[in-house]
Amino acid sequence: MAFFGKRKEKRKFPQQNPLFKRRKFCRFTAAGIEEIDYKDLDTLRDFIQENGKIIPARLTGTKAHYQRQLDTAIKRARFLALLPYTDNHN
Repeated sequence: MAFFGKRKEKRKFPQQNPLFKRRKFCRFTAAGIEEIDYKDLDTLRDFIQENGKIIPARLTGTKAHYQRQLDTAIKRARFLALLPYTDNHN
């Protein structure tokens, strides 16, 4: 049985695929950071949404070990009033 139709060529260029997502990596592993400090507010703010929620590791690419440290550091900074709990208090 012969195949007379046009064959579809498979593309090997994932950048052209609209569903292509870049591989996530852990910022803390790449930078060689061993512990996350609650006083480093610039780093902590990168992992908090505008409404005050902590961004999950599946979205940021952070490893579980660092995500736990990040969670604790954010909660400590909130308790000491270095970071807000929410975006506004109405």
